[in-house]
Amino acid sequence: MSLVITMNLDALPRVTCPNHPDAILVEDYRAGDMICPECGLVVGDRVIDVGSEWRTFSNDKATKDPSRVGDSQNPLLSDGDLSTMIGKGTGAASFDEFGNSKYHNRRTMSSSDRAMMNAFKEITTMADRINLPRNIVDRTNNLFKQVYEQKSLKGRANDAIASACLYIACRQEGVPRTFKEICAVSRISKKEIGRCFKLILKALETSVDLITTGDFMSRFCSNLCLPKQVQMAATHIARKAVELDLVPGRSPISVAAAAIYMASQASAEKRTQKEIGDIAGVADVTIRQSYRLIYPRAPDLFPSDFKFDTPVDKLPQL
Repeated sequence: MSLVITMNLDALPRVTCPNHPDAILVEDYRAGDMICPECGLVVGDRVIDVGSEWRTFSNDKATKDPSRVGDSQNPLLSDGDLSTMIGKGTGAASFDEFGNSKYHNRRTMSSSDRAMMNAFKEITTMADRINLPRNIVDRTNNLFKQVYEQKSLKGRANDAIASACLYIACRQEGVPRTFKEICAVSRISKKEIGRCFKLILKALETSVDLITTGDFMSRFCSNLCLPKQVQMAATHIARKAVELDLVPGRSPISVAAAAIYMASQASAEKRTQKEIGDIAGVADVTIRQSYRLIYPRAPDLFPSDFKFDTPVDKLPQL
């Protein structure tokens, strides 16, 4: 085994492979080794695992908690959330002469950490309901911690701040969700989430990319069980409508819904305004308004290789 530690003034000591110093080492927690993926050299051993430790004994019951040292370390909390819970005593040594327990759990977590823990649990619950990956949850937790420590949104409910942070994280990670989708998995109104969203952007001096019709198209079409050809046509229609300035002032979500309606009506897989509205979270009248704006230029909006089941001149005029 060979070990090389490189130092520089701006960084902490870093363990590297002597033959491949730029390779990202693989950590094998089961064996406690750090391995170079290029040559397989074990560069370092005795890696410390900060995750939960588990035990399994033959006489343990299924109802027992097998975790011996608590949850894994949480760097977002002030003390890393490293705590030990004392179990209920069973022997004579656990009680004093009056029958009272000698050892007690004290609540060592601060009120701020407790509030953040509750918010993190709420964020995880909301993300699970709409199938968001772990990186979105981590970014949301970091955003919430920054806002909470700045105390710039005093008087706002933590649930509202958490919902707004989740909305921002989705947009920053390139998988935006609508306000209505976030509202549906939280207990906060759409208006309150919108207010917190603006205040957080101002407080953190950050920004989010503008949403486009393409951000929602694949998800909406997938939920509507539309084939790839219809999705590609709807994407083309929405993009051309924006380029030709046919939908000034309309939200990307309503334009996407109208484009899906037009593409589906021209194909064999037709969908009603209500079906599309339920998936996109927009009203039927909103879809009709956007559809009327793009209908006069319908022949120019479809891709050249689109196979029509219903000719353009036979599309609904609404």
